[in-house]
Amino acid sequence: MKLRVLGILSVLVLLLVLLVSNVILSSAGREVTQQLQINRAASLNRIAQLAYDAANDGDSTVLRRDMETYSGLYSEGLVVRLQTGTLASGGLDPERPDVREALGRASLNLADTTLDPVRPFGTGNEVISRSFGSASQVLGEVVMEVNLDAARDKLRYRWLVTAIAAIALAAVLLLLAGRVTGWVLRPVQRLGAAVREFKDTGHTPPLPEAGPPELRELSRSFTDMATTLGELIDSQRQLIADTSHHLRNPIGALRLRVDLLLLELRNEKERAAGAGVLAELERVEEILDSVLRLAVAEHRVIEDSAGASPEVSEGPGSGSVNAFVVLAEEVDRARPAALAAGSDLVLTTQEDPGAELACSRIELAQMLGELLNNAIKYAPGAQITASVRTRGSATLIEIADTGPGLEPEQLAAATTRFWRAPEHSSIRGTGMGMTIVDRLATANGGRLVLAPNEPNGLRARIEFDAAPTLPGQGEAS
Repeated sequence: MKLRVLGILSVLVLLLVLLVSNVILSSAGREVTQQLQINRAASLNRIAQLAYDAANDGDSTVLRRDMETYSGLYSEGLVVRLQTGTLASGGLDPERPDVREALGRASLNLADTTLDPVRPFGTGNEVISRSFGSASQVLGEVVMEVNLDAARDKLRYRWLVTAIAAIALAAVLLLLAGRVTGWVLRPVQRLGAAVREFKDTGHTPPLPEAGPPELRELSRSFTDMATTLGELIDSQRQLIADTSHHLRNPIGALRLRVDLLLLELRNEKERAAGAGVLAELERVEEILDSVLRLAVAEHRVIEDSAGASPEVSEGPGSGSVNAFVVLAEEVDRARPAALAAGSDLVLTTQEDPGAELACSRIELAQMLGELLNNAIKYAPGAQITASVRTRGSATLIEIADTGPGLEPEQLAAATTRFWRAPEHSSIRGTGMGMTIVDRLATANGGRLVLAPNEPNGLRARIEFDAAPTLPGQGEAS
């Protein structure tokens, strides 16, 4: 943004400098031309007066001497045509076409003492002319060759001075434009960075109050807003965690009372009703547990966005872990449940499965356990394959099943809180398992990718790239 604004200001500055320089140079050219014209017109009038005197006296000695003196002093030729003959000095040829034309105009009593504007890089000389005589009779004509070299040198010097001044002025104005642009846009850039940081982390440090008064007020307002929203987000997150935690005790007590009540029930109808109450109570416990784990996962995403390392946030469960070892442990842990559901759980890998990840071991195990449990729960009797492989610099951990899978439009909604596929409504669950895996994967620099498994089923893959990636950028393959 700064470069765009500075580019526009630079163009305007250069146009302004060129405009001012053009006005100054045009004025200088007119001034030099006017000075030369006034000077030469005065000299022409003086020679014309001497020629008039010579025509009346019949003696051109003084005229000839003054003509030679003038030509030697200014290196400019003169031609004076009298009724008795033509006088020339400075090597000016009376038969030269422009001189002959000037003499013809002067003989008609048409004075021509106007010079064309002097150009700094032009060539050649000009001639001016006038007649002399009485009011009723033209006695002769005077033609003067005007040497423009000295005027051109003077004008070139002025051009050089003006060019140097224009370059200096442009440099100063560009420097000022850069300073002003930085002064105005720096608060805007800080505000943009703070907005992005707040979007990613939910927190942002107070913005310095700099720049124009309007931007200082905007920075103060944003800081106040960010502080308030950050406190609300923290309060909401803490409320969820505290609620989930503190409800455990009364729910535990309620479960104990229900268990005692079940012991007192005598007939099948009463025991069935009590079992229903117990099932709903267990569902509440499961939801609370999922909410608490989701709150922790989302908090980890915030920590990761804010730059906190897993070692700092997780302690002993963090660091470099072997993905295959963790996956093998989770497969062994889930195998009994898979056998009970009639599923065939298989662990496959490449020749070298030892992909080391900068990831929390506890959270990686939690993610893999959740994916395995989902496959066992929603694909009973299916073939479930767990694998670790590498693709370039990326490490891919995949759980694939041959169950019913999800429709393409359902894959995008699978990581939404409390979302469950309509066909799974009869299966016990909270709808937060994939959400937790997605958040934890993001917190550890990975991403969750859900895709169909050919010819049928679901393939859930956690990708860990060499560089951290944003959530939701996975591709189905």
